[in-house]
Amino acid sequence: MINVDRYKCGYCGTCVSVCPEAAIDLLETFININDSMCKACNICVKICPIGALEVPIDEE
Repeated sequence: MINVDRYKCGYCGTCVSVCPEAAIDLLETFININDSMCKACNICVKICPIGALEVPIDEE
């Protein structure tokens, strides 16, 4: 599961465009990650330009 820091997120949509599973939606006021579709490849975490996405420590 990927966590989104909603205070950091600038809603640029970069994570949405790189997700190979189409598990991330850019909604009007937040990013939604569909946990059942997410394969935890962490591409979105690595590509986020401001570090708003993170993997919980116990799942790294």
